[in-house]
Amino acid sequence: MVRGVWGVDSAQVVTDQLFQCVRTELGYPKFWGRYLVEVPNVSEGLTRDEITRIRNYGVKVMPIYNAFREAVGYANGQVAARNAVFHARRLGIPKNKLLFANIEDFFAVDAAWIAAWVETLYPTGYRPGLYADPTKGDFAAAYCEAVGRNNQVAVQAVIWSAAPRPGTTKEQKAPRYQPAAPPCSANVWVWQYGRDAEVCPVDTNLADRRLLDFLY
Repeated sequence: MVRGVWGVDSAQVVTDQLFQCVRTELGYPKFWGRYLVEVPNVSEGLTRDEITRIRNYGVKVMPIYNAFREAVGYANGQVAARNAVFHARRLGIPKNKLLFANIEDFFAVDAAWIAAWVETLYPTGYRPGLYADPTKGDFAAAYCEAVGRNNQVAVQAVIWSAAPRPGTTKEQKAPRYQPAAPPCSANVWVWQYGRDAEVCPVDTNLADRRLLDFLY
């Protein structure tokens, strides 16, 4: 059985105040998911200062790219991957670290986009990650189709599953690591099991310990 390591993600900048809220009210995260760029009314963008602050707490940064509105078409997947790499380099995130594409469950998504994200990202030295809900929408079918076309998608990509969602908890009360997975070969190494904690503006996650090697 995988004993998950606990972490959080937030759309807000990680200030000292937010970190102390999480530490006091929820637990001490091993990792913190944050967005590479600002998307108005959705997410505040990472800065080098914020990365330094997070890492000074002994917490790993999990970078997320979300500056797209649908995940359809090979050319669009290439553009998204190149943009994610550009921003990771701009922020000083080293190679061999995961960059997660934020594929919301209401997004249109197809196999071509997923294949392009993996096939464009991987040669840059960064690792391709996919945040999605395998139980809703088109993601699971699109992912498995991409794997069918190119098995390297299954080998190289890491999935951050958004299901099931029993609800946010303190670290000590976290559920057993049981994320939903696509019905084909997949490295499901992260699970967002709760969204929008009431005490602090974060989501709560569990991860396979192997994930930590590929976070910054």
